[in-house]
Amino acid sequence: MMLVQSQAYRQQYGFNSIFLLPVNLYGPGDNFDPKSSHVIPALIKKCVDAQKIENPKSKIQNPKLVVWGTGKATREFFYVEDAAEAIILAMEKYNKSDPINIGAGFEISIKDLVELIVKLTGFRGKIAWDSSQPDGQPRRCLDTARAEKEFGFEAKISFEDGLKKTIDWYRTFRISKGELEKI
Repeated sequence: MMLVQSQAYRQQYGFNSIFLLPVNLYGPGDNFDPKSSHVIPALIKKCVDAQKIENPKSKIQNPKLVVWGTGKATREFFYVEDAAEAIILAMEKYNKSDPINIGAGFEISIKDLVELIVKLTGFRGKIAWDSSQPDGQPRRCLDTARAEKEFGFEAKISFEDGLKKTIDWYRTFRISKGELEKI
């Protein structure tokens, strides 16, 4: 609907409207609520929070990280600072009604994502794949070549660096009942 409205306003009123389609965003300030978060913040929260119970005085030892599906599905993720840069570049340099995909231009399997987050957070528990739960769409990756061609955008933050920044942010602040709390 928004794309059609954007194109209609452009045609009827000369309104300079652009339509950008980002992939899955992640980064500092993400939604870490276990009831509504997406895969990256959910995994970071589980791994970091599990470290709180991995001490000798805790009754819970060897925490388990339960992940839905088989891990075979792939996704593309886009760091928020790169997304902001893409939006600004598009506003400044793009003046067409055609929609443009913006993203990092690579995909990673959920299995590899889990292993990377486990490594970066230092999680030492067991990973359990719940194959009774859905994998979701087998593949989700956008062709972002037009963003580079039309307004010179290419993601700059490596996936691992973006994850490190997000993990560091979560370790410093966590979202609890809508309030930021120092850990």
